[in-house]
Amino acid sequence: MSAPETDATRTSSTENFPVASLLLAPERRAPILAYYRFARAADDVADHPELSPQEKIARLDAFEATLLGREDGVEAAKPLRAALAADARLQARHALDLLRAFRLDATKRRYASFDELMAYCALSAAPVGRFVLNVHGEDEATHPASDALCSALQIINHMQDCALDFRRLDRVYLPLDMLEREGAGVEDLSAPFASPALRAALTRLAGKTDALIAQGETLAPTLRDWRLRAEIGAIAALAQKLNVILKRRDPLSQETHLSKPQALAVAARGALGALTRRPRQGATRAGAPA
Repeated sequence: MSAPETDATRTSSTENFPVASLLLAPERRAPILAYYRFARAADDVADHPELSPQEKIARLDAFEATLLGREDGVEAAKPLRAALAADARLQARHALDLLRAFRLDATKRRYASFDELMAYCALSAAPVGRFVLNVHGEDEATHPASDALCSALQIINHMQDCALDFRRLDRVYLPLDMLEREGAGVEDLSAPFASPALRAALTRLAGKTDALIAQGETLAPTLRDWRLRAEIGAIAALAQKLNVILKRRDPLSQETHLSKPQALAVAARGALGALTRRPRQGATRAGAPA
């Protein structure tokens, strides 16, 4: 449920998490895919290595104008605009928050602390999960657990791609105070292998991510839609597995992604586990009877 990597500027070898997988009901997938198409295209702009910050922001402003119906210049925004118009329950703010994050990406290259990184994740990751919940009519009480899981997914991507982000975009999401505490610096990301200090900082960040995953694992049992429960169970299992890998491997020199067969096996176990746990009483779909 994190903001997806882009086709044009993807920095990792494979995507970590299912995007509107076939686990979801067909009628739910269309607006979610429209949202992801919007996010991918806007992310391409924010991560473009040759555009200036001003050019990026201008293009992102055009995404917003098209989404809100003030212009028609961005084709990738039109399917989401149509989806929002077709269902009054769907909220544009989840896409507008993403654009705020991408505008930050255009100008902000360092994050001083974990709290500052989490504030970024509140714009770049949490809205994705909230939109998916919105599409399914789930209650807003599910948002804190969803936000935690989505933030964990985002940070996992940041750790996997930390060297590539630095080398290609001079962008570092790893909290600077964590690096400093372990005696590491951003220049360590240019080395072929992670220094012991950088590995220590990454392990510390993975520990923080563990806590987010644990909170996110409480989400699936609260959901009314069984298909979404399975999807979230799969995603949480993948997050947990990848975070373990990041504690054991060097993302500068070793593979930190799962192969497709490995990912399918982990996701299947997570989905099955989510389906065998009964939904918690009191978890109701917004506007629906219990």
